[in-house]
Amino acid sequence: MTPLWSVAEVLAATGGRPVGLGDGAITAISIDSRELPKGALFIAIKGDTHDGHDFVAKAIEDGAAAALVSEEYFARVGGAWLIVVPDPLEALNRLAEAARARSRARIAAVTGSAGKTTTKEAIRVVFEALGETHASIRSFNNHWGVPLMLARLPREARYAVFEIGMNHAGEITPLVKLVRPHVAVITTVAAAHLEFFNSISEIAEAKAEIFRGIEPGGVAVLNADHAYLHILLSRARAAGVSRVVTYGFEESADWRIDRYAETLEGADLQIAHEGGRFALALKVKGRHMAANALCALIVGRSLGGEPGAVSAALADFGAPEGRGLTQRLGPGTRPLLLVDESYNANTASMRAALELFHGVKAPDGNKVLILGDMLELGPQSESLHVALADSVAAAGAGAIHLVGPHMAALAAALTGKKGLKARVTHYGDAAQLAETLSSALAYGDAVMVKGSNGIRLGQIVKLIRERFR
Repeated sequence: MTPLWSVAEVLAATGGRPVGLGDGAITAISIDSRELPKGALFIAIKGDTHDGHDFVAKAIEDGAAAALVSEEYFARVGGAWLIVVPDPLEALNRLAEAARARSRARIAAVTGSAGKTTTKEAIRVVFEALGETHASIRSFNNHWGVPLMLARLPREARYAVFEIGMNHAGEITPLVKLVRPHVAVITTVAAAHLEFFNSISEIAEAKAEIFRGIEPGGVAVLNADHAYLHILLSRARAAGVSRVVTYGFEESADWRIDRYAETLEGADLQIAHEGGRFALALKVKGRHMAANALCALIVGRSLGGEPGAVSAALADFGAPEGRGLTQRLGPGTRPLLLVDESYNANTASMRAALELFHGVKAPDGNKVLILGDMLELGPQSESLHVALADSVAAAGAGAIHLVGPHMAALAAALTGKKGLKARVTHYGDAAQLAETLSSALAYGDAVMVKGSNGIRLGQIVKLIRERFR
């Protein structure tokens, strides 16, 4: 198998100088000394909470082929098996540029206010059916995650998909110019990161930065099921994007879901496109998941995928952990049904998840909602949480557990709400809920856990799995 890089290639890409290091193979790239394969290049990035330079010695001891460090570190500490550069993060970006320049892969990039990771995973599933594929892991979608994933792009890959995130204007532009996708996807525009924007229209403008990096002749694939599509279409034209394709439930979409029916195992769709119709079967439920899958189908076909192969690949697509993964825990006759949406939350994804949970039936018990704060919503946070009241009430839960300071406003709005029979309880944080979790759930129940990652509801999901496994 061809090495990911050679030392000589890394030196050429980054302009670094070797110290106590000859040429040799680099098998992987890592910025985390805890996840360091033998023969990897360890890049010492200085982050908000940790400085990778503090772990250089351990990385070398654990079998790294080399460590890429700053001039300041080398002047202070010295050492061997090093590649020395002025700024390791900038060097990572240069390595990412070199990886993209040598690659012949067909590349997709995904951004949006909700559904990025799930859509990226659906595209990955499609690409893997078409050829050797490279994909971003987890949510490595920021100023270090995108170049890291690009630097890991194998030279043999035929397809690649990258997730690109942002919470400020101007963040997507440099990242998409690194990735240079042939297809750029915007999953939706909604109230997310409003702490850093004056309006949702400004969020749409920021998402539209992804058009600035599309390769000549490339395609923009846009969800049509939101009120800001006109902004995206205008910015795509201004950026010179030659082809724009829309999808979703909206009547005017180029690829339209004109029938959605849930089945025991997932959902059956009928897709309308260019005057014809065809069926698509999925193993996931939820209208938002159907839209994500349709997006992946369009991306696959846009990059030359044979229609039958693309549809067959999507038949095996499942929701990722933390983003709708559904599990039956415990005895087959009376399990606890867990819907894990614990990784992220904003107004769009919260409503989509609540709509999905509305159609969920408890195996033999109660329906239970565990909802955590939606973060980074700025001055509108309280009103946006209160605005969820009708969707929460419509989900049909018998017990509602709300977690986090912002959820206090929703708890007040639900208390005494006409027609709501559910018991509503508010907790200051996940640790408080964890103390009473044993009495909140039982075999036969269906529970959905949804909240922003910073509220740490992932630990609640872990506790549920441990207790009911």
